[in-house]
Amino acid sequence: MLLALAATALVALALLSDLIIPRAGEAWSRYRARRQRAPEMGYDPGRERRAEQRARALLRSCVNDEEWAMYRDLGFIRVWGAQVDGPGSPGSAAPYAYLIYPHKPILAYLPQSNRLLGEYCIQFLDHSRPYGSARLPDSDDVLAKWMALTGDERKLIGAANMHLPGRQLDPQRVTRDLWRLHQWDQARMREVAEPGPAGLAKG
Repeated sequence: MLLALAATALVALALLSDLIIPRAGEAWSRYRARRQRAPEMGYDPGRERRAEQRARALLRSCVNDEEWAMYRDLGFIRVWGAQVDGPGSPGSAAPYAYLIYPHKPILAYLPQSNRLLGEYCIQFLDHSRPYGSARLPDSDDVLAKWMALTGDERKLIGAANMHLPGRQLDPQRVTRDLWRLHQWDQARMREVAEPGPAGLAKG
């Protein structure tokens, strides 16, 4: 009796082995794949933060004190157009100006009326190694646009894709930023005009 049962069990196992063994092999392969560690890429999670710190230091060393303070306080830089230095410069005020935001189009507008003229899209790629990507640190992107705009305004505008206001920049946000910029200008002028301890204007 026992011998018959053992023989039956062996026959059943032999018949089922064609199904059990392949599935067991597949399960073992999946288990090993899950257990296998991904190759080390040497990724440094603090790299972006340090890159932005270096970019801010470089930007500060290139732009003037007013532009740096503007970027530090407001998050964008104003550049006057047509080789005019803006309010306080000899002759009439600048006919137009630009706002430079990180990773946004350069916005042209009329300072006298705050009328928005257009958005100029230009992209500067990050070719650094080994983590080169399409996105520069924020301050590097602002500096690249500032250098291109102040170095050769006509060439930059000619190379950029021009769009009507509102395509990428929210006009309401820009209006708020222009109001903030006006308030900032007023506060800065008051600070410069305020007499110092010796009765002299602050420089």
